[in-house]
Amino acid sequence: MPPRVAIIGAGFSGIGTAIKLREAGVRDIALFDRGDRVGGTWRENTYPGAACDIPSHLYSFSFEPRPDWSRRFPPQHEVLEYLEGCVRTYGLEEHLRLGTEVAGATFDEEHGTWTLALGSDGQTHECDVLVAGTGQLSRPAYPLLPGIDEFEGVAFHSGHWRHDHDLRGRDVAVIGTGASAIQFVPAIAPEVRRLTVFQRSAPYVIPKVDREYGPVHHRLFASTPLPRLARLGFYAYFEGVTPGFIGTRPRAILPLSVSHQALLRWQVRDPAMREKLTPDYGIGCKRVLVSNDWYPALQRPNVEVVTDRIRSIAADGVVTEGGEHHRADTIIYGTGFAANDFLAPMAIHGLGGRELNDVWREGAEAYLGMTVAGFPNLFILYGPNTNLGSGSIIYMLESQIRYVVDAVRRLEQEDAAYLDVKPDVQERFSREISERMRQTVWQTGCTSWYVTQSGRNTNNWPGHMLEYRRRTRRIAPGDYRLARAH
Repeated sequence: MPPRVAIIGAGFSGIGTAIKLREAGVRDIALFDRGDRVGGTWRENTYPGAACDIPSHLYSFSFEPRPDWSRRFPPQHEVLEYLEGCVRTYGLEEHLRLGTEVAGATFDEEHGTWTLALGSDGQTHECDVLVAGTGQLSRPAYPLLPGIDEFEGVAFHSGHWRHDHDLRGRDVAVIGTGASAIQFVPAIAPEVRRLTVFQRSAPYVIPKVDREYGPVHHRLFASTPLPRLARLGFYAYFEGVTPGFIGTRPRAILPLSVSHQALLRWQVRDPAMREKLTPDYGIGCKRVLVSNDWYPALQRPNVEVVTDRIRSIAADGVVTEGGEHHRADTIIYGTGFAANDFLAPMAIHGLGGRELNDVWREGAEAYLGMTVAGFPNLFILYGPNTNLGSGSIIYMLESQIRYVVDAVRRLEQEDAAYLDVKPDVQERFSREISERMRQTVWQTGCTSWYVTQSGRNTNNWPGHMLEYRRRTRRIAPGDYRLARAH
């Protein structure tokens, strides 16, 4: 009898896993999500200008191409519609448990089962296999600034956009210049009265080679292999520049550097402004961003870029280290997500009552980014060291999903209670990742969400997407301790 599977998170990870488990004959699947609809980060991030920065043909499941994308880099609502369409196409509605937050999970070694604590009302759910698909970008991160709670205006994170707050005619402060800000700042700049952008460090920005897809494209995409060829082409491009990120061939990243410099010089003619917007670290150390309207937006007459560090938040604005007071009635935090916390704040208890957040106190690690010794039948998707500096996370997720399905199939075939990765296997893998990480561009000294405060990169994969696909093609029995059912 196939194991019972519970999946936490109804984004790309959870939906893709449920689809492939159903195809493998598993029917006892419960797909939990705290939201009232599926979509994960594409449900939560609804800020103006929100869009994907990976081409649509690669940022979608290989087994479910969409022929009618409106453009190469699709807007947020289209990605959300795509995921909702996958749910309908593959009949996942019966498995959904929306509006249900998983507070924690406890493993019962005697029976080889997980018991999930749902919400705060004492409800539980039991399963044999637990798949965590909560991702790395689900919990907004706020800066630790004095006075942040004393602001008397309206303040919110870009991940929780206040659509009920009209920005027209407002004096707005934006803190952060990352991947979200680079999209919403150009969108709101024309309507606010004054916009002050606080930049800790300038991002590398390259041109967004976007284009619209019309009816002719849609017909061709539906009737020819063009979508798969486009997917292959984009995949090859990202794999081609990967050696520049992972340090095996540093010059591979040169095309990105050249395109950034060309864009900056072309769009920013004022030398003083150009210097202010020039990064002071090597390209790739932080996430490289794509935009055609970021630099023009920052040069609007109603926009000011402030590079002085923030000292505190005042009741009516932001105060910098030099003592300058920047008045604002609205503060928008474009400060990213708690990417290093992974499954927190959920309390996951494994063998011997060990709690995963305690095990990960010095930094998260997992074998192949998915399994942790002492936490049997727990599979983490988009887990530690599976993020990419160049490429599509959907490709990585499909590799992980195949691995999970193989594990579930093996549990059934062997009539096993659980699989638990061997500690020495995990330790060898972690040492390998640590050693390979030293030569990557991410370890060249900048401050980024890839790296913990202790300087450890717990997020990125220091290799090619193809290598990860090869290493996760199937479960290696020797990597796991297999416990028989009692």
